[in-house]
Amino acid sequence: MLSSHIRLLPTTVRFVQSLIHNPSSSCMDLKALLSSLNDFASLSFAESWDNVGLLVEPSPPHTVNTLFLTNDLTEEVMEEALQKKADFILSYHPPIFRPMKRITWKTWKERLVIRALENRVAVYSPHTAYDAAPQGVNNWLAKGLGVCTSRPILPSKALNYPTEGTHRVEFNVDHTQDLDKVIATVKGISGVSVTSFSARTDDEEQTRISLNCSQQALVQVVAFLSQNSELYQKTEILSLEKPLLLHTGMGRLCTLDEPVSLATMIERIKRHLKLAHIRLALGVGRTLASQVKVVALCAGSGSSVLQGAEADLYFTEGVSLQTGAETLF
Repeated sequence: MLSSHIRLLPTTVRFVQSLIHNPSSSCMDLKALLSSLNDFASLSFAESWDNVGLLVEPSPPHTVNTLFLTNDLTEEVMEEALQKKADFILSYHPPIFRPMKRITWKTWKERLVIRALENRVAVYSPHTAYDAAPQGVNNWLAKGLGVCTSRPILPSKALNYPTEGTHRVEFNVDHTQDLDKVIATVKGISGVSVTSFSARTDDEEQTRISLNCSQQALVQVVAFLSQNSELYQKTEILSLEKPLLLHTGMGRLCTLDEPVSLATMIERIKRHLKLAHIRLALGVGRTLASQVKVVALCAGSGSSVLQGAEADLYFTEGVSLQTGAETLF
């Protein structure tokens, strides 16, 4: 059971100090704290199946003076947090995952919610958002491997599209069409930005129209173009993708500057995790002397993330992989 509590004072813990905009203050408004936590690791980084963010919120206003950290919020940990007079519990794993139809004293998770609300304690869980973050759990695990370069196995996507809108619509307007009328019409549709430039098609000078538009505006644009068969037949519609983030995402594929034996790597990991023992499964034909150059790692149970990643060593909580390489879990 891993837990700790933090007084929001500038001299207490560097991690919390980095989240506070005004270190001279001994307390923090809940909304300001949530904003700082999101700046550290955006909740958008979390997996779609996860339940992250503020899970229990006392009635506002709510001031946080003591922040309590834990890996898992159990009833015993809740009692410890209340003894420490915590106002805010940050639980790495979400204590509430599936929807609750009622809040009674029947189950321990329901009791957690009741105890939190009765004592005006906010409960927050970052979980996979902290796994994916550039300075999150996966990056911390990678630091124990030795000097290496790493990249996310499943990169996260940026919050916003690179340009305005979710779709791009392009078509040509020749000399037989009323160019000004076409441009005026599409510009009149809300959520559309218009760019035009000269283009030559079949030795004929034409005007290429490029529209960036939202999903809602796309329907209106297509409806307009479909009224003109010549424009509609030459229309191209592209779905824009949010760009991938270079250092953010699930898992890490780490390439060591210099290969080391599996035995050496095991000692590095044990030292980094401060563990006396770790569990190891050796692939067919592998020994402790086998060389490790590439490590695929994932915080938590990483089977779905590590599947398909080619590596000499798989480092995670639990896996079910068909591979000839070493598997560490």
